[in-house]
Amino acid sequence: MPKTEPFDRHLERYEHWFERHAGEYDAELQAVRALMPPDPGRMLEVGVGSGRFAAPLGVGFGVEPSAVMARRARDRGVTVAQGIGEALPFVDAAFGGVLLVTTLCFVDDLDRTCREAFRVLQPGGCILTGFVDLDSDLGRRYDAHKAESVFYRDARFYTTLQVLAHLSAAGFVEPVLRQTLIPGAPAGTVAEGHGRGAFVVIRAERPGAAERV
Repeated sequence: MPKTEPFDRHLERYEHWFERHAGEYDAELQAVRALMPPDPGRMLEVGVGSGRFAAPLGVGFGVEPSAVMARRARDRGVTVAQGIGEALPFVDAAFGGVLLVTTLCFVDDLDRTCREAFRVLQPGGCILTGFVDLDSDLGRRYDAHKAESVFYRDARFYTTLQVLAHLSAAGFVEPVLRQTLIPGAPAGTVAEGHGRGAFVVIRAERPGAAERV
């Protein structure tokens, strides 16, 4: 069952986080942007929320279980359908890219969500996942204190290696990684790989020739 109640009730509190943590938010945007495909307008964000990532990244479409959050994303110019990651309301091979940012920890079935992302991707398309790495200090703090959080109390955090394994099981190949929120590094640093940054982005491909336009 989608965990929408906290987001329905506390939309403005959610929005305020991005204002209070503008530096972290910008670093996460830059890490995702570093791996974005050239035509984000043909992408779908799963768990688009209020559009805080889709809108500035130019992602054209979103799916979101919370009607309250979906309305805010539409206000930001994103075309949003109501639905969940485990059962995307789209035909096969509908999109050139699929984006999931801080979404994996909220889905009920990560394997099914990854398979659905694979299904709606065109051959040669890519998935981008951005998440807080459970192996980082921040990830461990989030996990240890999630019962105290309005938004994360039902979340399940994953390590980078776990996310890579789920993507591979769904059929994705050739992963490329970026990381940010790196302790001791200058603010906004985006680096290759993982293991130092709290926020990790993985880009992986659906095998096959990209569709010609």
